[in-house]
Amino acid sequence: MTDEEKKLQNDEHVEEEAKAEAEAGEEKPVEKTEEAVKAEAGEEKPVEKAEEAVKAEAEAKDVEKVEEVKEEASASAEATDARKDTADKELEEFDWDAFEREDTEKSPRQKEYEEMYDKTLSTIAEDEVIEGTVISMNKREVVINIGYKSEGVISLNEFRYNPGLKVGDKVEVYVESQEDKKGQLVLSHKRARALKSWDRVNEALEKDEIINGYIKCRTKGGMIVDVFGIEAFLPGSQIDVKPIRDYDIYVGKTMEFKVVKINHEFKNVVVSHKALIEAELESQKKEIIAKLEKGQVLEGTVKNITSYGVFIDLGGVDGLIHITDLSWGRVNHPEEIVQLDEKLNVVILDFDDDKKRIALGLKQLTEHPWDSLDENLKVGDKVKGKVVVMADYGAFVEIAPGVEGLIHVSEMSWSQHLRSAQEFMNVGDEVEAVILTLDRDQRKMSLGIKQLKPDPWGKIEEKYAVGSQHTAKVRNFTNFGVFVEIEEGVDGLIHISDLSWTKKIKHPAEFTSIDSEIQVVVLEIDKENRRLSLGHKQLEENPWDVFEDVFEVDTVHEGTIIDVFDKGAVVALPYGVEGFVTPKHLVKEDGTSGKIDEKLEFKVIEFNKSAKKIILSHSRIFEDEKRATEKGAKKSEAAATRRATKKLKSNLEKTTLGDITDLAALKEKMEEKENKSSKSEKK
Repeated sequence: MTDEEKKLQNDEHVEEEAKAEAEAGEEKPVEKTEEAVKAEAGEEKPVEKAEEAVKAEAEAKDVEKVEEVKEEASASAEATDARKDTADKELEEFDWDAFEREDTEKSPRQKEYEEMYDKTLSTIAEDEVIEGTVISMNKREVVINIGYKSEGVISLNEFRYNPGLKVGDKVEVYVESQEDKKGQLVLSHKRARALKSWDRVNEALEKDEIINGYIKCRTKGGMIVDVFGIEAFLPGSQIDVKPIRDYDIYVGKTMEFKVVKINHEFKNVVVSHKALIEAELESQKKEIIAKLEKGQVLEGTVKNITSYGVFIDLGGVDGLIHITDLSWGRVNHPEEIVQLDEKLNVVILDFDDDKKRIALGLKQLTEHPWDSLDENLKVGDKVKGKVVVMADYGAFVEIAPGVEGLIHVSEMSWSQHLRSAQEFMNVGDEVEAVILTLDRDQRKMSLGIKQLKPDPWGKIEEKYAVGSQHTAKVRNFTNFGVFVEIEEGVDGLIHISDLSWTKKIKHPAEFTSIDSEIQVVVLEIDKENRRLSLGHKQLEENPWDVFEDVFEVDTVHEGTIIDVFDKGAVVALPYGVEGFVTPKHLVKEDGTSGKIDEKLEFKVIEFNKSAKKIILSHSRIFEDEKRATEKGAKKSEAAATRRATKKLKSNLEKTTLGDITDLAALKEKMEEKENKSSKSEKK
């Protein structure tokens, strides 16, 4: 505000006061009392005249004062109007362009005041990081004094990494604006931290400093921590020396950390809280390791449970109890024996030279069950137990806590047809078995359940004599035959040549199928090797003895072509027998060859009983018929020629010489024709 403006404002103020006084004087007219009126009327009393005169004089003075005030107010109003006119004139003549250019000259006193005021303020600039002092704070905001003419207000959220913030603390702030629209100084602590955060993080890594960080939230594999305004990663394994089961309890906490890794390319920071704890535990660990000895019993706490064992905290040193060292019995999972945070005694089994890997045991604190096994137990005795483990090769049966025996799959059935152990029993089944072997030194035992039943091969010759007929079940195929089972433990082989008298079988699958029943005859017994030689075709008489009379050479039979290949075709004949036709004998009368499923007449051209082979021909049928027809026609023509010649000879004597000439020519023709016919017959 300039001096002229201040002067103008003062004049206006004086003018307003004068007007107010003038109005007040006008509102108070001079009132005459009754005594004055009576005096004027000549009705006053002599005694009261003096008092009335005094009052009248006072009232007259008051009237004079009012008039004076009015005159002064009038004069002041005129002066004010004059000054106002002067101010209006000056405003009209004021050079606003020069004022905007700050060219307006300031009075020496004004400059002096400004210099004195500027000395009380700090010099700040926007986009600068400076240090401020917390002068007050509430649940939402923090007021910061940076020595400027006004204080800055920052949200408390920007200080959540530092819950111990209090009035008087020094903090760094970033000047975003010296004045906003409301004239307020705008500061940011978050931006100040961000500008210097990477320098601080690098410095913390180099100097191995301990820093504070605010855990913002969970993420895959760990936590996100606010460190100097940077989002750093805290791996789950670096939170504590103990495994963390609930990460959420750390969200929202402020903790101490060490910077362990910085990736400048991707701007990634990794921090660790575990590193602080490990430093404290390292001294304890050295003391414990120095005292370790094999066989020593220590108390520990279950730190972690895995599928292969249990990690025990021995007071700063970790050891592992393998699942096989938890109990003498079978353990499916360590959780069946121990629980997290459980305290228990363990024995040291072994450790490496550096004593960094320590093997512990729990079952070694109790006596081995084999040592307390009944001394009277021997091979051949029957025992009962529970199936604890199943495998393809057998089952493990626990006959006493910690004492197990193996039932191999071959000892589950007398059958030679091996199957999976799961077909005989399942985990948890109570079974009875016979002890086959018993080794107390090696602590091993083998069991069997098929020994509970009699061996079917003991009286095999009586039950399955040679020539006896039985019903068997097809178990398996091979290229050379069929394996069948007559009863459990009694298997036999039917050779492919013993399946059928008549059919040519390339593979047993053409004749039967797996799990189907088939009638067999016992051909041979090999008791030593537990083998039976069986046959199926032997159930019937050899039909080839009959076929020899039915399918004689040159006999004709109807057949169906069932297979065609390069060397010929297979034909199905009556009575279930098959014959073979070569390609040239498969040609029909119209020149085409027979096709599959086509029915034709075939002539037997060869029969071999020993080889069980019949050779057929279709083309031979119409070829023989044609040949017979041609032969009959030639015989008829020759007979006619002979009859004509005989007639001519009988009439020779009656003919004339001319007739003899004609007859001689006719005879030559007939003889020539007869010669041609004889030549064709010879061919």
